[in-house]
Amino acid sequence: MHMPVPSRARLTRRRFVTGLGAGGLAAALPRPPAAHASPTGMVPPASHPAWSLNVGRTRIEIDRKVLHAPCIGGAVPGPILRWREGDTVALSVTNTLEDEDTSIHWHGIRLPYTMDGVPGLSFTGIPPGKSFTYRFRVSQSGTYWYHSHSGMQEAQGLYGAVVIDPLRPDPHACARDYVIVLSEWTDVSPMDIINNLKMQDDYYVFRQRTAASLPHEARMAGGLLPALKDRLAWSRMRMAATDISDVTGIIYTYLMNGHAPDMNWSGLFSPGERVRLRFVNASSMTFFDIRIPGLEMLVVQADGNDVEPVPVDEFRIGVAETYDVIVQPRDSAAYTIFAQSEDRTGYARGTLAPRPGMSGPIPPMDPRPVRTMVDMGMGDMKTGHAMQHMDMPDTKPDHDMQDMDMPDEKPDHALHHMNMPGMEMESSMPGMDMGHTQPASTPALEIDDPGPPPLNVENQNIARMPIDRLDSPGDGLENNGRRVLNYRQLRATRPGTDPRPPSREIILHLTGNMERYIWGFNGRKFSESGPIRLQRNERVRFTLINDTMMEHPIHLHGLWSELENGQGEYRPYKHTIIAQPGSRLSYLVTADAPGMWAYHCHLMLHMELGMFRTVIVE
Repeated sequence: MHMPVPSRARLTRRRFVTGLGAGGLAAALPRPPAAHASPTGMVPPASHPAWSLNVGRTRIEIDRKVLHAPCIGGAVPGPILRWREGDTVALSVTNTLEDEDTSIHWHGIRLPYTMDGVPGLSFTGIPPGKSFTYRFRVSQSGTYWYHSHSGMQEAQGLYGAVVIDPLRPDPHACARDYVIVLSEWTDVSPMDIINNLKMQDDYYVFRQRTAASLPHEARMAGGLLPALKDRLAWSRMRMAATDISDVTGIIYTYLMNGHAPDMNWSGLFSPGERVRLRFVNASSMTFFDIRIPGLEMLVVQADGNDVEPVPVDEFRIGVAETYDVIVQPRDSAAYTIFAQSEDRTGYARGTLAPRPGMSGPIPPMDPRPVRTMVDMGMGDMKTGHAMQHMDMPDTKPDHDMQDMDMPDEKPDHALHHMNMPGMEMESSMPGMDMGHTQPASTPALEIDDPGPPPLNVENQNIARMPIDRLDSPGDGLENNGRRVLNYRQLRATRPGTDPRPPSREIILHLTGNMERYIWGFNGRKFSESGPIRLQRNERVRFTLINDTMMEHPIHLHGLWSELENGQGEYRPYKHTIIAQPGSRLSYLVTADAPGMWAYHCHLMLHMELGMFRTVIVE
């Protein structure tokens, strides 16, 4: 049962029964001076192997939005937990909530599945008034985070950062070390948000294309006629090219370490010092694009794992990802840490300054992105327009896209295989990543492929020509005049630990119906899907085909995901991988941890409404 949440406006339209959720803890630390206070972001000076944590609700007000939030130590976010690689940590979690279970999931941490903190899979949850002790050996280092997996508590404030010190000396030691936790804050309950999206899929999208925006679109499209055809295509699909985020700044305040933009979280530096910033995206539904005007950022870690340093001006961080960057301010000036939401409806911000009380200038937000046929899996990456053979005939509304003139839909001819005899793929399809072809000496892969999912009430689209988008920093970031990180640039500092090629490929389509707000894998919700079964120590390739027009941060609990991004044996290890709209990507997994593991989209509402599977390592 969920505690009632005060709302600034009554938004409820219908009832909804919640399922899988997220969030909560509270630490035995001194109470902050104010109910809305949050950690400073400074990494604690020493690691701790034992913690006593209490989960409870506290009245918190941020940006005039009041919520009785499940939180840690009366603060949002919760305390930074600092551990040391090789230690065995013990975390005793006591649930002081009156009438609801709770749990803690240690996101990205390798541990026994019984300690993973997912009710219904790894344990039964923590009932009110009861305690549970998580105990496991820490076998990794880097920046991670924790959150509840119960009742959507995560969306209301139950999350925090984890910093694990390495055994080896840090090759990127810095004079200052800050954690930057990005999140959202709203007094609208997750249940109300779901109800409204079920009623109207663009309920929170208040920026639509208008006549005033047509001239700009015409310039981008190369003429008025292509722009009009594009609008007509979206209209016939009954979709909106401006639908970037399901939930927007119309109800969200974007936070940096629990601070609203006008609260101006700040960290200090002395000119010439190297400063490490550990970014954690703990939001439930928002991607952030991060830059610090006037400072170059050196990306040195992704999802807790070291990567070869990449100098950038900006990077996108998906929900649940973490990135470590190093900056070195030379001047005695204030610099703004600017994190704008992908849909450009708001931003979080903070300041790096040589003295307390300073604030840097806030840059204007970039133009909002607009989806193209690329995002529907039907386009050319160079032009962003529909392929010529993909003319959209007039269709009746009830037929969705089934009457569209598309390539052959038979499984043997499905374009996502792209194995047409006689075709020189690398020369004729430059956007496709052909790096997954097995050498002649390697036995053929066993391929688990259900084929394109049907168009039905649970699936609104099929990506007929999904492309490799690892070179793209993401919609709204291409050709913006700044150096923006992309997945292709991530290269591990050490070769992977398992050199074996995969023996099996599992192809999964990411599917959904925005109009009905249903999400799933292969056109099926969690309730209609069985588990994905892996044999212990099996080497498997997961291939994701995103049939939807939205990014999905896909998280596999308990196992590393080695992104196949062209870096060979130096593939980056990640715990969360962003599948861009209309794209195809793959990653390798070694099933070296037995148990039942959650596998889901980390957009909380997508997970709640079906984009969730169970992976069983037998």
